[in-house]
Amino acid sequence: MGLLSKKDAALIKDPLADNNPITIQVLGICSALAITAELEASIVMSISVLFVLGVGNVVISLMRNIIPSKIRIIVQLIVVATLVIIVDLVLKAFAYELSKTLSVFVGLIITNCIIMGRFEAFALGNGPWKSFLDGIGNSLGYAVILIIVGFFRELLGSGTLLGIPVLGDPIEKTGLYALGYENNGFMLLSPMALIVVGIIIWIQRTRNKDLVED
Repeated sequence: MGLLSKKDAALIKDPLADNNPITIQVLGICSALAITAELEASIVMSISVLFVLGVGNVVISLMRNIIPSKIRIIVQLIVVATLVIIVDLVLKAFAYELSKTLSVFVGLIITNCIIMGRFEAFALGNGPWKSFLDGIGNSLGYAVILIIVGFFRELLGSGTLLGIPVLGDPIEKTGLYALGYENNGFMLLSPMALIVVGIIIWIQRTRNKDLVED
């Protein structure tokens, strides 16, 4: 028998595809549009949400029996705000330039619909272990989309990945640029992120007809 039961494993696997928080639930779409022009920012945002949602789900689950229903939203906001402050301080201490790139979007993790949605829909009704797995699963589902979008936007928009030129030098006209290739500046604009997400949704629903019926 594996480390995880079938139901536990589903908590991690389902959000990666058939119940993805961005492409199926259409949650957390704002950060997918705003910060995915660079792959590095996409990765850091993904890790940040992974920490906040994974830890936050556990904290809310542990407190679920003592939180008065009338103030549960306030308690949830306090928990997520505390975790986001920790993330913000860590970024400023160890990756200051990147923290400036992400700017207000780190703070907006507080209002990320995925996080509050999982607190309400899962952590308040399940134990810490299942809540942790649910948080990790939904964070990974969110991360997959962000990283895919960030990969193609930076590659096609700037010709780089993680800031490293991979298609050649556009000034010296080496690599693909020697063949006449030009970077697509439109890929760096937020609307293009929506188009990339739309393509992902189209591919996903083409492969799984059940999603079309839903």
